[in-house]
Amino acid sequence: MERAFWLREPGQGEIRPVELPAPGPDEVVVRTLYSAVSRGTESLVFRGGVPESQHDVMRAPFQEGDFPAPVKYGYLNVGTVETGPAELVGRTVFCLYPHQTRYVVPAAAVTVVPAAVPAERAVLAGTVETAVNAVWDAAPQVGDRIAVIGAGMVGASVARILAGLPATRVQLVDIDPAKAELAGKLGVHFALPGDALGDCDLVVHASASEQGLTRALELLAPEGTCVELSWYGDRRVSVPLGEWFHSRRLTIRSSQVGTVSPNRPRSYAERLGVALDLLSDAAFGALVTGECSFDDLPAVLPKLISREPSSLCLRVTYDSD
Repeated sequence: MERAFWLREPGQGEIRPVELPAPGPDEVVVRTLYSAVSRGTESLVFRGGVPESQHDVMRAPFQEGDFPAPVKYGYLNVGTVETGPAELVGRTVFCLYPHQTRYVVPAAAVTVVPAAVPAERAVLAGTVETAVNAVWDAAPQVGDRIAVIGAGMVGASVARILAGLPATRVQLVDIDPAKAELAGKLGVHFALPGDALGDCDLVVHASASEQGLTRALELLAPEGTCVELSWYGDRRVSVPLGEWFHSRRLTIRSSQVGTVSPNRPRSYAERLGVALDLLSDAAFGALVTGECSFDDLPAVLPKLISREPSSLCLRVTYDSD
């Protein structure tokens, strides 16, 4: 009998038994090696903060149950194909599946992890895919002056990708001075909000805070663009559309991973493939700052939501055999 993590009610999780269906001819059975908690989104789900208007939009591909609870939710999973098409059996794959020891999905729903990417790092693929889409939406130019506000999983991933653009000034901005070490590992400069360099051509905002969005607009040069990556759930935020917003002709645009950026006519599969290729870069390993066993997940998640421990990505290990 397999097992899966469920949110029983907001703030309370549990592990439930699962009986797998027999796989069809075009399906695979995957044994999970690692999953990961997408801290921003899964924290929102865990505390029951998904607005009713977004219940359908926020559904994960293999979610069971409905918001606010009970619900089986998650989308960062890496495992080994045990049964399926010959070309996939034995391969390490990524899938947008929740936290579960084994699962059955269509073969088309898994993506083979490149040989250069360790399985334990490949759990970041969904997060890096979000970052890829954000960079496509932002359309940065060589030599741009850029700030990324919010050194969480997505913000840090965006900063690392942007760091590869020639002659570009990239600053990672966060209220936590300890994130300076992370910035160093990612090869970008770090600043507290009050010390961040202004006159930016582009600011990517990923702090999910009203203060962060305000600071993003303050840092922009005339005609500058703020790309908003934060998901606020059921919280309302105030945006300072007075002051410099009109006189500097600033732009705020959203970026959402549910739609591939119109700047890149690619499929979802191609975008995920780009993300997995990027994960051959060992620097992304700095995003994983916590680990727990699958059995401990119900006890660890409430601490994560209350920001204890202070981790970016919580990686979940499995002992399934």
